Amino acid sequence: MTDAFPDIPAIALDWHRAGRGAALATVIETWGSAPRAAGSQLVVDRFGAMEGSVSGGCVEGAAVTEAMAAIADGLSRLLDYGVADEDAFAVGLGCGGRIRVLVDPVGGAMDEALLADLVAARAQRRPVALVVDLEGERRVLEGPDAHAERFAGDQSGIDPDGRFVGLHNPPLRLVVVGAVHIAQALVPMARIAGFDVAIVDPRDAFAAQVRFPGARLIHDWPDAALGALAPDARTAVVTLTHDAKIDDPALRAALESRAFYIGCLGSTRTHAKRLERLVGEGVSGLERLDAPVGLDIGARGPAEIAVSILAEIVAALRRPRATL
Repeated sequence: MTDAFPDIPAIALDWHRAGRGAALATVIETWGSAPRAAGSQLVVDRFGAMEGSVSGGCVEGAAVTEAMAAIADGLSRLLDYGVADEDAFAVGLGCGGRIRVLVDPVGGAMDEALLADLVAARAQRRPVALVVDLEGERRVLEGPDAHAERFAGDQSGIDPDGRFVGLHNPPLRLVVVGAVHIAQALVPMARIAGFDVAIVDPRDAFAAQVRFPGARLIHDWPDAALGALAPDARTAVVTLTHDAKIDDPALRAALESRAFYIGCLGSTRTHAKRLERLVGEGVSGLERLDAPVGLDIGARGPAEIAVSILAEIVAALRRPRATL
């Protein structure tokens, strides 16, 4: 997971096994303008320490109190909060609404072994749904085939049978090939947006921690790096170097993967020459390449270009059939 988005189920399991006790509070239903969507989670220990969030602050205190009580008695709680207009404004909403939160104590209503299986699936980047019978105590893990549309849209929520389907999609990833100026703006933006970011550049002078503080830097040729990273359907790849020796091997590797977005920096003329080279090498699937990279918003300078790139990546993820 990214630094900004901690792995809440893993923290809950660690706290429980360390003897601190743990309860998971999960948003199961809310209003459309809520600060935290269905599936958002908060973990609380028996002393009131917490990680994560289920709201912008309006119900956190009550959720923590209920979670501590759940740890003590081992029973789940289904909390229902109505938020008045004046309270909603304080947490960044234009109007009031309703939020429902499920609190499950680990080792009680939430079986430790089930949570361990969930944590293992997340660590292995396997998409899985935690399905909860809200009328009983049954909690099971189900794969994406059982909830294909929900997984495609990242939509946790209540199913027609009244069960809560909490999705645990693998974290989004962004592989940036080329540690250039645009990358210096793009990387922090992408991390804020929830992407795990890896920067690939064999040139040590470019891919340096002083230029990318705290970032994951891979000093290897892109084809080897992408072979190890194994981009999947939750991964975007962007090439930024303008250097065919670096960009082209990355594009060949990316096109052999399931990456949901592959973008290439460069003008229309540059991209035409790129396509000519790749066609000559027998590379297929070139229609998957987005170039020139980024939405056409008239961007100027590295920061604005980075905004356009991230916007196009999000659009490709959330609106894959849209005409941009």
